[in-house]
Amino acid sequence: MAGNGVADEAAAAGGTSQADGGPRGFDGVTKFIGMRWRDAETVTLEIRQELMNRGGLLSGVVTYALVDYCMGSALWVQTSKEEHIATMNISINYIQTATAGEIVCRSTVDRRNRSSAMLRSEIRHEDGRLLVTAVGSYAIFPARKRLTADVKS
Repeated sequence: MAGNGVADEAAAAGGTSQADGGPRGFDGVTKFIGMRWRDAETVTLEIRQELMNRGGLLSGVVTYALVDYCMGSALWVQTSKEEHIATMNISINYIQTATAGEIVCRSTVDRRNRSSAMLRSEIRHEDGRLLVTAVGSYAIFPARKRLTADVKS
């Protein structure tokens, strides 16, 4: 899918496009976590020490963020320039964890109408183990006009 997706935005906003994983993060959160887009519905990251909790396991905050950004990206490519989206709810099930390697999040839009969408995601470890499942709902609403900084007084 091409168009106004997060993967395109990541590359345009200074995220580096690399053959080993695609465009990288485009804001402070995605850059710190190390998210890389393969396409609008697939986001990966390499587990590293900074992403571990005190118990020595991958933090649930990291996998939740991965799901939220991946769901948003999967939906974003189905919107027009006149639409914006916002997360309303995500229900997440933590099945297993990991301490090293790459994890892959895949998201699918199950249903979309004019004002909302329902999505689902899975995060799997590079070895194929299912780590997380999630379902989410997103609001779709008219884009607001942006104020510009170059207003003259």
